Amino acid sequence: MKILVPIDFSENSKKALDFAVSLAKKKNGSITILHVIEAIYDFAAQAAIVIEGMHRDAESYLEELVTFYKKKDVQIKGLIKDGTVSIMTSKTAEEINADLIVIGTQGKTGIKRTLLGSTSIDVIKASECPVLLIPADAKVENIDKVTLALEFSDHEEQFLEKVIQMSKNWELKLDFLHIEIHHNFKEELTLLGLETYVNNKYPELESKLETLKSENLIEGLDKYLGKHKNVILVMCHNQKNIWDQILSKSKTIQMAYHTHVPLLIMN
Repeated sequence: MKILVPIDFSENSKKALDFAVSLAKKKNGSITILHVIEAIYDFAAQAAIVIEGMHRDAESYLEELVTFYKKKDVQIKGLIKDGTVSIMTSKTAEEINADLIVIGTQGKTGIKRTLLGSTSIDVIKASECPVLLIPADAKVENIDKVTLALEFSDHEEQFLEKVIQMSKNWELKLDFLHIEIHHNFKEELTLLGLETYVNNKYPELESKLETLKSENLIEGLDKYLGKHKNVILVMCHNQKNIWDQILSKSKTIQMAYHTHVPLLIMN
């Protein structure tokens, strides 16, 4: 697995790098660290001097990180590029054929603040490969499973195999989560069909399916994460119902959904 880690040398971006390294080491994966220099100045001469200094500092920091992880038998290299973080992250992921982008986020109080107000949401929109967000207060040391939140939409089918393969590569258990707002017999049959499909095709996979009844999707996710703290939560970028609620201006959502777990967005 090829993992791209955008880094700004903050403690949280280094935390994301540490977690990416732990994932890569499961199956002899490789890491590319990307530092993007984004600076705009009014005078070209000043810009040249400042950017030269920024490149020099970044090269020194990257060299230290690469040397440190190579001593731990990690396949790793560093890149420095000029431009916008989201655009250069997306382009670099395409150039190196990355399987995953891992990025640290600064939010501490809720998923909306975690994503908005940072470059994370722009990276998700610009990228075609999965993006794993590592919140600043996430406890990543004891992660033991991956949970895929499902809406039972057609677009989710293409991601199912990828998520199953990821969980196997990372040697993590896999759970499926469905938030039931209203009882629906069709959804009940779909749940049974999914469970049968996974058990038959992947009998060696340790997984289970959980349905939570809730008044809305976000409260259901919050309830689940309250009971399951050592998890990577997986959602699809095209899960319109979930994202509409997460990114809305509802104060209830801002207060209710306090994400403290890594969030994997399947693009």
